[in-house]
Amino acid sequence: MRIRNAVPADHAKVIAKIDAWWGGRPMAAMLPKLFFVDFQDTSFVAEQNGEVIAFLCGFLSQTFADEAYIHFVGVDPEHRADGLGRMLYEKLFDAARARGRRVVRCVTSPVNKASIAFHLRMGFTAEPGELTVDGIAVHSDYDGVGEARVCFRKVLEER
Repeated sequence: MRIRNAVPADHAKVIAKIDAWWGGRPMAAMLPKLFFVDFQDTSFVAEQNGEVIAFLCGFLSQTFADEAYIHFVGVDPEHRADGLGRMLYEKLFDAARARGRRVVRCVTSPVNKASIAFHLRMGFTAEPGELTVDGIAVHSDYDGVGEARVCFRKVLEER
């Protein structure tokens, strides 16, 4: 298994698998090719035997000079206990630090309990929101009417 920066050709490989990785939920539209074209320095792919088994798409904030953002992460269900998510996040953290970023942000749906637990284990904190769902702060209508999100923030440690 190896982790490398994403390239444009990876988009088709990821899109071909992403809906299945989410149990048939239509997720492909949330991941435009631009992440594999314009954000290669902060987007990563994990491969095994030439097959994509995980990915992370992130970017450096243009608005906040000390921040990076994780847009989308996916791990093949057969590899979810292999630590790939943690490895991909660490790659993004290293890339962010190398470019002077101290904070990483991301969001997830309040119904995605596995994602919430993962982010908390990774040292993210949930930012205060207007609602609390199952003990976690939630921002209502974050991604549109009825699209609540948990907003996470992590301060990177110096290395």
